[in-house]
Amino acid sequence: MRENHINMYHGSGSGPLVYFADSIWRPFMKSPAKSYGLFTFFFVLVVGALVSTRLLDTTTIAASGFAQRRSSTKTYVYPRKPEYKLKFPLNCTALNLTKTCPRNYPTTFNPSEDPDPSSPPMCPQYFRWIHEDLRPWAHTGITLDMVERARPTANFRLVILKGRAYVETYQRSFQTRDVFTLWGILQLLRKYPGKVPDLDMMFDCVDWPVIKSKNFAAPDAPVPPPLFRYCSDDQSLDVVFPDWSFWGWPEINIKPWEPLLEDLKEGNRRMAWENREPYAYWKGNPAVAETRKDLLKCNVSDKQDWNARVYAQNWVEASKQGYKESDLRSQCMHRYKIYIEGSAWSVSEKYILACDSVTLIVKPQYFDFFTRGLVPMRHYWPIKDDDKCRSIKFAVDWGNSHQREVQKMGKTSSRFIQEQLQMNYVYDYMFHLLSQYSKLLRYKPTIPEKAVEYCSETMACPAEGLQKKFMIESMVTGPSETSPCTMPPPYDPPSLSTILRRNEKTLTRVESLEKKYWESENQTRQS
Repeated sequence: MRENHINMYHGSGSGPLVYFADSIWRPFMKSPAKSYGLFTFFFVLVVGALVSTRLLDTTTIAASGFAQRRSSTKTYVYPRKPEYKLKFPLNCTALNLTKTCPRNYPTTFNPSEDPDPSSPPMCPQYFRWIHEDLRPWAHTGITLDMVERARPTANFRLVILKGRAYVETYQRSFQTRDVFTLWGILQLLRKYPGKVPDLDMMFDCVDWPVIKSKNFAAPDAPVPPPLFRYCSDDQSLDVVFPDWSFWGWPEINIKPWEPLLEDLKEGNRRMAWENREPYAYWKGNPAVAETRKDLLKCNVSDKQDWNARVYAQNWVEASKQGYKESDLRSQCMHRYKIYIEGSAWSVSEKYILACDSVTLIVKPQYFDFFTRGLVPMRHYWPIKDDDKCRSIKFAVDWGNSHQREVQKMGKTSSRFIQEQLQMNYVYDYMFHLLSQYSKLLRYKPTIPEKAVEYCSETMACPAEGLQKKFMIESMVTGPSETSPCTMPPPYDPPSLSTILRRNEKTLTRVESLEKKYWESENQTRQS
C-alpha cells in the first residue's frame, strides 16, 4: 500500500494523478515552450500535493521533524527531532507475540524536545486542594510502612517506575471501576511520557472514605496511611482522585467524558431554558441511601405539589433496554435538576452540572476532586437535607420568578464543567497530584513481587464489547504538545478561611430567604 502510494506520485504506477498528467501533457509535447511551462506547473502541483499530504498525517509530521501547535492568535511550528514519534499506535500484534508490553514507545521526555516553549496556563483554582489533601504528610513524609498500612481495604497497589506501570491486585472492585481507573492512569503516562515521577500508591475503589481523622488526632497517634479513592469528607483523610467514569462506564453504557461532553453540549441546545418544564427533576436509585428515599416524598401528589418530579430508576429494566431511557443528552428538559448523594458521593454530579438547567444540590457530606471549586448561588442552589421538599419548592418558585438570575447560574455551572473539567484538566490534576505525592515519598519505590506490568495493550487488546470500545475512544494517541497547566500555590490560612466563611454566609442568606418565603405562605393560608 505504501509503495503504490509513492509510485502514484513518481510516475512508476498507474495512479489517477499519473493518468491525469499524461492526458494533459500529450497535446503540449510538440511545443517546447508550452512543455516547459507545463512542466513547471506540474512540478509545483506535485510538490504541493506531497507537502499537503504530509501535513495532514500527524505521524509523518513528527517523522519529518516538525510539530504544530495552535494558539489563540496564530499557528506556531516548532522543530522536533526526527526520532520523536508523535503517535503511539495500539500494538496488539507485538503483545500477542511477546505477551509483554511493547518497548517501542517513549517512556522518557527530554525538555529540549518540548514543542511548547511558552508558559502553560494556570490550573483551575480547585487544583489548590491538592496541597490540602496531602497536608497530613507535609512534615513527616511518606514511608513504606505508611503505604503498606493502607493495604487492608485497597483494591490494588500501583508502582510507576521510569514511566512504566506495575500493578498488584488485592481484590477486584465493583463492576469495572478498577479497570478504568488503571486505564486512565496509563493514558496519563502516554500523555506525559517520562514526566510522571516514580511512585508507590494504594487505591481503594469503594465509595465511602475509611481513613478517619479522629483515629490519628492524638499526639501519640501514628501518621495516617495515604489511600487514594474517588471521594472524601471533612472527617476523613482519604486522598481524592478522578473517578473511573471519565474513561467510560460500560455497565450502564455511559461513554468516555470527552465525547460525552459534546453530547451534553448538544442536549443543552435541544430546548431553550424558558421552554423547559418549570420543575425540579431527579431520577436514580433510591435504595442506596435513606436521604434518597426521603426525596421520593417530595414527588407531586393529589395533596401537595412540591415542584419536584422525581423518579426511581428500575435498573433491571433499564439494563434490558440498554439504558436508552437514560440518555444523558435528553435530561435537560426541566429548568431545575436535583443532585443528591447516594451511599456516598455520586458520579452523576458532573453530568447534572453540565446541563445548563439550575442544579439544586441537597446538602452534601462528601466531595470529589473538583466539587470544592463550586460556589453556592454561583454554580448551584443549595437545598436543605433535613427539609428537602419545602426547600425544593422555594428554590423553584424563586427561580421561576427570577428567571434571569437562575439562568445565569445554570450557564455558569455548565461552563465550569465544559471549560474547567475538560479532559486535559482531568489529566493535569492527576499529574500534579501524583507529582506532589511522589515528592513526599521517603523511600525508593520498587516493583512488588506479585505485581504485573500494565500498559494500554495488555488492557485494551484482550477487551471486548463496550469495554474495548470505550478504551479505544478514550485512548491517548500520543504525547501532549503542551506542558501541564501551572500548579497554583496552596491556600494560606486566611484565604482558606475567607472562602469557607463566604460559602457559609451564602448558605445562611438562602436559608433566610427561604424562611421569609414560608412565613409569607403561612400568613396567606391563614388569611
